[in-house]
Amino acid sequence: MSLLTVGTVAFDKIETPFGLAEKIVGGAATYAALSASYFTDNICLVAVVGDDFPQTVLQDMSKRGINLEGLQIRKGEKSFFWSGRYHTNMNDRDTLDTQLNVLADFNPILPQSYKNAQYVLLGNLTPSVQMKVIEQMVERPKLIALDTMNYWISSALDELKEVIKKIDMLIINDEEARLLSGEYSLVKAARVILKMGPRTLAIKKGEHGALLFQGDQIFFAPALPLAEVFDPTGAGDTFAGGMMGYLAKTRDTSFENIKAAIIYGSAMASFCVEKFGITRLTELKSAEISQRVQEFVHLVKFSV
Repeated sequence: MSLLTVGTVAFDKIETPFGLAEKIVGGAATYAALSASYFTDNICLVAVVGDDFPQTVLQDMSKRGINLEGLQIRKGEKSFFWSGRYHTNMNDRDTLDTQLNVLADFNPILPQSYKNAQYVLLGNLTPSVQMKVIEQMVERPKLIALDTMNYWISSALDELKEVIKKIDMLIINDEEARLLSGEYSLVKAARVILKMGPRTLAIKKGEHGALLFQGDQIFFAPALPLAEVFDPTGAGDTFAGGMMGYLAKTRDTSFENIKAAIIYGSAMASFCVEKFGITRLTELKSAEISQRVQEFVHLVKFSV
């Protein structure tokens, strides 16, 4: 079952307590698509890059079943670039530089073959761009998931709320959930947000796992305790991509299956942080993913 992924394909410069990575491949859609590719080989990517983006990376994505027909390549222009420095706790970071470049006037155009995708992941972009994608779908997808950030909640709240009305699942972190809802308690925040339109809400809590809300049902997925975290960049996008890839593979959007999908997404995110950038996501084996998922199972397994 096809998964449509919309977001950024970009360059990052990342500094952490473990070192510095200069101009490496990043972007929300890159992380999400690579993560999802371990579960489904029918991924439709919509993004924009400049002609400075390496062809070798695009070729590798194609080999992984990522359809690049919807990737716009602008000649003579530069790709989106972000630079950040992480603090010692690896949870807080400072943005040092943001160069929109080709992203400044990005107009998502869906190829005809994309318009019947049954699963859609709208990455963190302007609400107007996210809405344009939804409006191009020929038929209502089985599940539309959306990611956003504090900036859009603060600067484009009305537009964002209109998009939220049209989706099935919202994927945000705890700080964003509190800002969007005006509630500090995440349980209360979930009640407010679910009334805005989405049937399901996933709240990412970084090293503290993730919460899933649907109606009166709540599920908590722990994060795997890791000895070392080298680079948290893209972990949230990897989580979302793994989760959506699993849902597209299983074709089951029940609450019980979304619970399983969150565990798979969490497993993929735990791999992502082990090396800088997308490196770990390009070298994984299926057996490693299965073993990591079992580690999550054992982490919460108990008897009374």
